Amino acid sequence: MDAIYNFSAGPAVLPKEVLEQAQDEMLDWHGSGMSVMEMSHRGKEFMSIAAKTEHDLRELANIPRNYKILFLQGGASSQFSMVPLNLLRGKTKADYINTGQWSTKAIEEARRYCTVNVAASSEDAGFTYIPPQQQWNLDPNAAYVHYTSNETIGGVEFHWIPEIHTDIPLVADMSSDILSRPIDVTRFGLIYAGAQKNLGPAGLVLVIVREDLLGMPLPGTPTLFNYQIHAQNDSMYNTPPTYALYITGLVFEWLKRKGGLTEIEKINIAKATLLYEFLDSSDFYHCPVAKTDRSRMNVPFTLKNPELDSEFLKQAELNGLLQLKGHRSVGGMRASIYNAMPIEGVEKLVAFMKEFANQHA
Repeated sequence: MDAIYNFSAGPAVLPKEVLEQAQDEMLDWHGSGMSVMEMSHRGKEFMSIAAKTEHDLRELANIPRNYKILFLQGGASSQFSMVPLNLLRGKTKADYINTGQWSTKAIEEARRYCTVNVAASSEDAGFTYIPPQQQWNLDPNAAYVHYTSNETIGGVEFHWIPEIHTDIPLVADMSSDILSRPIDVTRFGLIYAGAQKNLGPAGLVLVIVREDLLGMPLPGTPTLFNYQIHAQNDSMYNTPPTYALYITGLVFEWLKRKGGLTEIEKINIAKATLLYEFLDSSDFYHCPVAKTDRSRMNVPFTLKNPELDSEFLKQAELNGLLQLKGHRSVGGMRASIYNAMPIEGVEKLVAFMKEFANQHA
């Protein structure tokens, strides 16, 4: 059978080696006689999995010891509430940068708890660029500054870390580009990411939070929305999403075998460059995103004749290229090329797009 390539935005493709290892260990994890799905989260077997997963993440992302790593549930959307509940810390205002639909959702949720200052927005151009920082209107009294490092739907990505006042925590939703390149974690107060795009299966959300930001949640904050409770209990206050955490740990091991984040970034740049250079050379396809702000993870594009969209998707699927339909809110196409997408998948996509354009010129 010809290779199948899954360009879904999430839940997304996982490394083949990871799936094969999980298959081998499905019925009996390391001679325990149990599947990971059957283990007690407090048993020595699963505790060893959790400990290694945290260790490997600290090593991959160079996370200092004064940052807590939390493996939680509720997806990244739960963090739209947990961030203000935990980080307002006696203040009443927060800064948000609006670069797309996920930023917008975070802003809407934060307004339940505080006054939100939208310090910058690219809504004026349909969220097709990142507002330059010199245009931001930050509030010096804000409790924190929040931004979405990569907008999965619109395909815009920050290729830089905002410079803000050292006393104000920087918060980033990195759901769709986390571990795609090295970053300086010490520049952030808190990072969060849903796992189902670039880390592992749906059901797990990762939080990396500086210790000094723990311990002052808003009065009435639910116990399970208090970061300190999870930090004090090593993410075991309640049963974590054990199998999703296990698979995510296998992805961390795979990334280490690939050479870490420096090497995976090189591969991601090569994949994105191949696809964007083809799009820019074609008058049949168009990418609406500003060149300086294009995502390496999510590549949206349109066909010159939108009446061909259905035929494009049909032919793509027949060629083993799946899940290329754009988000329902923006239409067109979207190719998500996360860490686990091999460059061969992008090469096959470009070859198909060339052939389809030639057939319908």
